[in-house]
Amino acid sequence: MAKKVVIFCGSDNPEKAFPPFMLGSGVLACDMELALFFTMSGLNIVRKGGAEKITLQGAPKTLQEFIKVIKDLGAKFIACSAAFPIVGMTESDLIEGVECGGVATFVDLAEHADIVLTF
Repeated sequence: MAKKVVIFCGSDNPEKAFPPFMLGSGVLACDMELALFFTMSGLNIVRKGGAEKITLQGAPKTLQEFIKVIKDLGAKFIACSAAFPIVGMTESDLIEGVECGGVATFVDLAEHADIVLTF
């Protein structure tokens, strides 16, 4: 059984928004399962047009490129629906391929994960 990694993405600050994708690429390269849970300002990463606004000088890829790579490799993306009203968004604001879940979804993911990282 593959090990499971969950990454909690709670910020759109570039220094916190990029590491989940850099580490996530490594997780997938090691044949582990990966789920990313986006909440609060981290939801801007998976908001339509949001990743394009988040840049980090010197990063090996843009955030949009990282998103495509790890989605193509099978990462699961979950947006915290409980935070939608806080950041002023709805499910229709999400990029394609992002699921919605709440606090219970994250707790379940974390409970069954071998590794949980937060940013």
